[in-house]
Formats: sequence, C-alpha cells, structure tokens
Amino acid sequence: MITIGQLAGYVGVSTKTIRVYHDKGLLSEPDRDASGYRRYGARDAVDLIKIRTLAEAGVPLARIRDLKSATDDEFQRALREIDDELTVRIRGLRATQQRLRQLAAGRLAPLPTEVSSHLEHLTHLGFTPRWVDLQRDLWILVFATHPDLATTLFHDQAEALADPALRQLFLDYDYAHDLDADDPRIDDLARRIAEATRERYGPDNLPGQDPGSEIPALIRGTVNASSPAWQRLDTLIHAQLDRRLR
Repeated sequence: MITIGQLAGYVGVSTKTIRVYHDKGLLSEPDRDASGYRRYGARDAVDLIKIRTLAEAGVPLARIRDLKSATDDEFQRALREIDDELTVRIRGLRATQQRLRQLAAGRLAPLPTEVSSHLEHLTHLGFTPRWVDLQRDLWILVFATHPDLATTLFHDQAEALADPALRQLFLDYDYAHDLDADDPRIDDLARRIAEATRERYGPDNLPGQDPGSEIPALIRGTVNASSPAWQRLDTLIHAQLDRRLR
C-alpha cells in the first residue's frame, strides 16, 4: 500500500489531480489507515493510469466517469472511437504545423506548382519584382478562400497574359505604380483596360461581380493601397465599366 504522494509519483500526475479525480467520482477514494493517511493499492494505480491516458487523449472527465460502468465491449468500442477522434486531431495538428513552418519560411500557404512556375516566369515577361510579390500574395488569398474557383481564375489570367496585347496592358498597369495620380497616361490606360475587359468578358460576366464574396473588394483594396496612381486607375476603370452597364 502506498501514499497519495507515492501514487502520484509513480503514475506521473500531481496529488492535486488525484484529489480532483476523487471529487469528480473518477477514482475511488480509499479509507484512511490508523495514522490518518489514505493508502492506495495496485488497482488504484491501474485505474489512475487509465484515467490519465484518456484525459491526455482529450476525453472529457464526464465521459471518462461514464466509462467506469461500461461493459468490456462498450469500453473497447469507446476506445476505438477515441482513437479515431485522436487520428483526426493529429492530422489537423500536422496540417497546422506545416502551415506554421511555411509561415516561418515566409510562405503563408503553398501554391500549386503551375502557379508558382507562372509567378517565376513573370519576371522574364518584364514585370517588376513588386508586381510578382503582389501577385503571389493575391493568389495565396484566392486559393485559400476560393479553392473551387481559384484554378479557373488563374487559367483565365494565364491565358490573358499569353495574348501580347493583353499582356502589355498588365505591364502598363504594373509600370503605372510610380506615376503621379493625375498623370494623363492613367486616363488612357483606364480606357484601354475597360475596353479590353468588355471585349473579353462581355457586359454580364465581368470579373469581381460575385456579390456573395468580399474577396474582390479585399484584393482591390490591397492593390490600391500600394499606389495612389493604381487607386485612381482602378476608380476610372470601374466607373467606365459601370457606366456601360447602365
């Protein structure tokens, strides 16, 4: 027979934890000996190990208490269910760990290989590193929030960049970053982009017209915040597109 302190040391819990288990009805409380100490036996140690193992697996104490009165078959079935739940939690923790490591490496989330290759190719097409970094951040956002649509949107942009005339509009947009917001070249660029957008998509399928999503507005805000010229360019483009829709 051993004391509560010895039992706690053998099993690896605190004496306070054992007292909590007594209060919650999980572990039977033995009688005191002639010296006034509670003495625990091997059965108590086995029961405490079971309780600690289940508790560490995330099983609520109330459920552990209920399992005390379960039959052997019921207990085994419960253990299998707990094991399955633990497997799901482990998978989620591993995914979280992977995202944490990506964040530490400066990458918020992985992008599909074709997107990463496309981003690397942008520099060879004449785009600035600033534009490439912005595109990477925006595609990470789109793939994280709209995975069902992201691939379609990406292919649409890739096809547009394969067209020399449309690619030049993207390049002009990139270079407009450093222009003065009142530069007349911004007005001309806005007109050309609005015309190309209407020609490519038609009046009823313009990009960013999903009323149930806040992502288009978030993307516009992110882009516009980096340059007063881009902000005015975006305002002019949408004003021209909206005017043609009326």
